[in-house]
Amino acid sequence: MPDPDPQTFYAQVGGHETFAKLVHEFYRGVASDPPLRALYPEEDLGPAEDRLRGFLEQYWGGPTTYSEERGHPRLRMRHMPFSVTPAQRDRWILHMMAAVDTLDLDQTHDLLLRDYLTRAAYSLVNSLDAE
Repeated sequence: MPDPDPQTFYAQVGGHETFAKLVHEFYRGVASDPPLRALYPEEDLGPAEDRLRGFLEQYWGGPTTYSEERGHPRLRMRHMPFSVTPAQRDRWILHMMAAVDTLDLDQTHDLLLRDYLTRAAYSLVNSLDAE
């Protein structure tokens, strides 16, 4: 695979290794959080980890493997079968921000990543039902 464009966020933050760490740390949190874990129907979180890593890598300018394997991301549509409540969103954000904390990014990249992840989490809420 060719080297990523050095102008992309993906390359600037360390490429695959950074996103692999981010997503792995996130799913460590998910695995220890029963209400959030319930959103993931697979027994093994590995496939979900691969999908999220691929999506984030592509979004931030890395390889387009996600779309090549799964088609257009259609993020909101892919989450519609699951009841995503504000409480689950907040749990997701909690674990994702803890994962971002492990990356030691410079302030600009850190803020950009946190902003995107938070906005994405808010956009996926599709139920106001209490848990």
